Amino acid sequence: MPTVRLNREDCIGCSACAGICPSFWAMNNEDNKTDLKGAEKAQDGWFELEVEERDLECNRQAEDVCPVDVIKVIQ
Repeated sequence: MPTVRLNREDCIGCSACAGICPSFWAMNNEDNKTDLKGAEKAQDGWFELEVEERDLECNRQAEDVCPVDVIKVIQ
């Protein structure tokens, strides 16, 4: 199953991902960084979420618009 990963620590909070793919991405008002909805923190500190094939396009667009390259889509 495809996986979306987020290096939240290095997020700059530009909100481009949330704007392009709001069903998976949301800005956190407490620290102004993005959250990957439903993700769990992995041992390496990144957040991970398994997604369906139908959700890849939206998340790839979020990956593409991120100016600091903290989103990875792994198929």
